[in-house]
Order: sequence, then C-alpha cells, then structure tokens
Amino acid sequence: MVGERRYISSMPAAVRALRGATTVEADTEAAITKAVQTLIGEMLARNDIANDDLISILFTATDDLTATFPATPARLMGLGDVPLLSAREISVTHGTARCVRVLMHLSTERTRSELRHVYLEGATGLNDDLPV
Repeated sequence: MVGERRYISSMPAAVRALRGATTVEADTEAAITKAVQTLIGEMLARNDIANDDLISILFTATDDLTATFPATPARLMGLGDVPLLSAREISVTHGTARCVRVLMHLSTERTRSELRHVYLEGATGLNDDLPV
C-alpha cells in the first residue's frame, strides 16, 4: 500500500502532473506487472506521494504489449481506489518498443520544478528536457 503523507508545507496544494516511462522485457503479464510496479513505486517514492495525493493515473502501452492492461499492476499494489485508465500509445516509426508511459495527476504543495519525472530501463532517454 502507498505510504501516508510525510511532509507539511505552508504552500497551497495545486493539481500537478507527473510523467514516467519504462520498457518491458517481454510481452508477458509477469514482465509488465514487474515493470509497471517498479515505475509507479519509483514515481511515488522520488516525489514523496501518498495515496490520498493521487487524483488519477493514465497509462499508455505500445502496440507490442498485449498480455495485460498496464493499470492492472497498479491496482494490485493498492491503488484500486484511484481512477486508472489504460490506453494505446500511437505507433511511431522507430519509437521505443515495449514501452509503458504514465501520466499521474496529483494534488501537491510542490512546485512543478520540484517534481521528479521517472524514466527507467529503455525509456531513460525519453524527454531529457524534464527534471528527473
């Protein structure tokens, strides 16, 4: 289960979006589950996000991942009360293969520049312009 809020700030809470991506070793339920849970865990830990901070999470997966919905592993790790949506990533020539992307919406006192986006495995080169 996701942790409890661990900090208090005098800044007013704002709705922010946090991005993440990872690649999956193989199109299997086990590989997708492991990759998604690792990514979500890192996104939550690096940004000190508690379950109550989450508004919703949008997952996309490339066409070569069909073994399970990317949202399913998030539900299995205790995020079943958060609105989750899985969608198909557009197919782009020379795009990153077996890739899951995440757009996490949250309520936080942190500024946009304080958030740390997370890119793991073969997705580490995506969006180098964002703070990680």
